[in-house]
Amino acid sequence: MTGSGTRLLERLSALLDEWPHPTPHHPAALARSLQRLCDAGLDLLPAPGGGQTLQRWQALATVAAQDLSLCKLYEGHTDALAILKHYVAQVPAQTTWGMWAAEPPQARVTLDAEQRDGSVCLHGRKAWCSGATVLSHGLLTAWNERGEQQLVAVALQQPGVQVTEDGWQAVGMAATQSVEVCFHGARGQLVGPPGGYLARPGFWQGGAGIAACWYGAARRLGEALRSQCAERDEPHALAHLGTVDCALTTAASALQGCGAWIDANPEADAELPVRRVRAIVEHSASAVIEHVGRALGAAPYCRDGGLARLLADLPVFLRQSHAERDLAALGELVARQPHESWML
Repeated sequence: MTGSGTRLLERLSALLDEWPHPTPHHPAALARSLQRLCDAGLDLLPAPGGGQTLQRWQALATVAAQDLSLCKLYEGHTDALAILKHYVAQVPAQTTWGMWAAEPPQARVTLDAEQRDGSVCLHGRKAWCSGATVLSHGLLTAWNERGEQQLVAVALQQPGVQVTEDGWQAVGMAATQSVEVCFHGARGQLVGPPGGYLARPGFWQGGAGIAACWYGAARRLGEALRSQCAERDEPHALAHLGTVDCALTTAASALQGCGAWIDANPEADAELPVRRVRAIVEHSASAVIEHVGRALGAAPYCRDGGLARLLADLPVFLRQSHAERDLAALGELVARQPHESWML
């Protein structure tokens, strides 16, 4: 790890250690926590593919271990900043960003013709807008008059933006308020070319950052089991700890390998390594949830506020994976690889 990466993680850990645990868990509290991270410059993470990808993911994992709902907003904000930097777009001071790219068929945003200054008017509904109730800006995908997908930066505190209460009845990750936002002629600024969001190398590179969030939360659960086993020599709990160790070690190794590959191939299509690492970490995190619960029983669900929240939040966050659909896409890519790809 470089000196700058080490210092960033040290500063991030030191700030998080000052916070109460568990942290207050409602949208306004998340907004204050995110703003504190931004005010300290801890949202200025190394860009993916820039030689310090693993340090970027370590920061995400560190926040996830503290508060997974906060990490959801932090990951979206830092992803948006990386995209805006890639396209040399203006980022106003003291702003916090959501990155909203879900495209379900019932929620679609369209754009009027571009003006001379690059501005557009937005119309329609955007779903799964995490943090919309408390963030200042959104970077979102929309569709222009030619049917092309286009990134747009939008200030949320303006006429024509309606943050609804629709689309989010979750218990886990409740404080993220991933609601639907309606646009009625709100103005936004185009970011990058049509189709640029999916075409840039950073799309898949950023997708692996989600796996780092899953890993950070799973590691925190594993540490709770490790602490109990260090105090009490109980054979069944030790067996579960052995399984958790295998799961977390596998996930960490996969993230390290994927980060190294991305840094060595920053302009390459990272779909295969990223789909693989997401599948590995999802499987590992699911195993950790199961084995920690079986080893510790009801106590972490009922008597430890931080662990109880994490055990409610992580299964919801894991569903950002599309399960068998993602595995099938991975399998399709693997089927086209030479058989030597699995050689030691």
